Amino acid sequence: MGLEAWITLAVLFCILNLLIVTRIASDVVLVAGLTALMLCGVLTPENALRGLANPGLATIGVLYVVAAGLVNTGTVYAVGAMLLGRPRSVRSAQLRLMLPVAALSGFLNSTPLVAMLVPVVEEWTRRCGLSVSKLMIPLSYAAILGGTLTLIGTSTNLIVYGLVLEQTSLGTMGFFEIGAVGLPCAIVGLLFIVAMQKWLLPDRISPLANLGEAREYAIELVLQPTSSMIGKSVEAAGLRQLPGTFLAEIERGTNVLPAVGPTEILQAGDRLLFVGVVDSLTELLRIRGLVPAPEQLVKLNAPRPERRLFEVVISESCPVARRTIRDGRFRSRYSAVVLAVARDGERVRGKIGDIALRAGDTLLVESGPDFYAQQRNSRDFLLVSEVRGTTIPRHDRSWVASAILAAMVITAATGLLSMLEAALIASGLMLMTRCLKVSAARRSVDWSVLTVIGASLGIGQAMQSSGAATAIAQSWLSAAGTDPWLTLFAVYVLTSTFTEVITNNAAAVMVFPLAVAAAESLGASPWPFIVVIMMAASASFATPIGYQTNLMVYGPGGYRFTDYIRIGLPLNVLMCIVTVTITPLIWPF
Repeated sequence: MGLEAWITLAVLFCILNLLIVTRIASDVVLVAGLTALMLCGVLTPENALRGLANPGLATIGVLYVVAAGLVNTGTVYAVGAMLLGRPRSVRSAQLRLMLPVAALSGFLNSTPLVAMLVPVVEEWTRRCGLSVSKLMIPLSYAAILGGTLTLIGTSTNLIVYGLVLEQTSLGTMGFFEIGAVGLPCAIVGLLFIVAMQKWLLPDRISPLANLGEAREYAIELVLQPTSSMIGKSVEAAGLRQLPGTFLAEIERGTNVLPAVGPTEILQAGDRLLFVGVVDSLTELLRIRGLVPAPEQLVKLNAPRPERRLFEVVISESCPVARRTIRDGRFRSRYSAVVLAVARDGERVRGKIGDIALRAGDTLLVESGPDFYAQQRNSRDFLLVSEVRGTTIPRHDRSWVASAILAAMVITAATGLLSMLEAALIASGLMLMTRCLKVSAARRSVDWSVLTVIGASLGIGQAMQSSGAATAIAQSWLSAAGTDPWLTLFAVYVLTSTFTEVITNNAAAVMVFPLAVAAAESLGASPWPFIVVIMMAASASFATPIGYQTNLMVYGPGGYRFTDYIRIGLPLNVLMCIVTVTITPLIWPF
């Protein structure tokens, strides 16, 4: 190897060490490594930044906008309730999530599938009181394993199949043929995740798990006649055992039902009193068919989907201090509606309009988006802060967003459009049909994930152009000698290793000619080696940078680099054993 190859390996070693032993943000580490390669002359600026023009990178960025449209219209919550239900344990939740994801991933591209489900799983875990870190990695891994079931399940399979048709005379491969080894691997992989999650997956506790110091509010919501919860029991409607909140009572006409039981049947017009912390209560406001009870709420100028929730602390000089909310004409004075009141961290009982406010009271109010700018310097309030992530979904646009998503998936899956083209059109339609505002679309993109992907593609380019990858591959395969089983094992390990530190597609393209040449030198059929490349490049679990879906769940799951190594490395070993054992039995040497 030349000097540039040694420099590349040294930089790669430093990157991996920093990612494993420190908590420096992964995008900072990878960009620093890419910069070092440019400064050392291994990469030109054009080659280093070529990854930013990668269609896969652009596709992920656009899919964030599509996913934001689904969140903004409440579609993800409906999907979550329909697909995932209410599991009774972490293991049950993982099975409910992974089985359909793996099945769908065999026919749909895993990237949009995971992009769509990330917000669904986030919402689902909040409502069910589960740790999101127990489900995000399983979501990504299930999509990866499902992709090995068919020839179109992953882009890697298609790329390798294209190389077979272009560079060999081996003929065609059946649509489900790769599933002969992919299905056993998927079954073993999913069982391993469920069996070992207790020890190998982190359990990052939600802030809602510790409610000792949290402000407690009471909020009254009305069940509208259009709600799908009408006629269901409290438990079947998903209103029992909510994290951070509970249903205290139901007011039905002139009757009040305290200590509501799980079998109580909900009726139209019920006024439901929930008690809990603000983050939990705001989740209730996103449920279709539940609206705040105060009648003056509908009199605000801003349409409900444009309103936000704010917490304000009453000052001594506030005109409504020492007066009831109704007498102080809070709504008319501030163009905001008080939903709940907390005093000394505890909820204030009674009807909202009859509560006499005091200096120091914390109010949960709903108003237009300009409320913060108008009141942040007001002497009436000691503090004004927006409750983040409290946009009320535009449920009336839910069917539009669902239709756009279905059209995107169908056109991409049938090959009418590329995934990037379909995603671009879908994101444009989300904006044109007002499922999403332009400002919200800008905020929805996770630039740190895109930066990591772009930088990792640049580092992969350095591995190829410097000759480091080729030198390692040739040395490793030559060490396997003349034993076809040992050579097959070497091909898997080599491809898997390159996938973890470069990218899956680059690893497959790099190893393919070397593996075919090794098979020919052994007088063996190239098919088992080709299948092993497909599996090893697709089944990438040990690092977040090895596969796009791993990166997509990195932030939402609150993971660290070592979390992937802890569960992904033994899973890689298990997949290697299963693949290398089964493949020669189906495609003999």
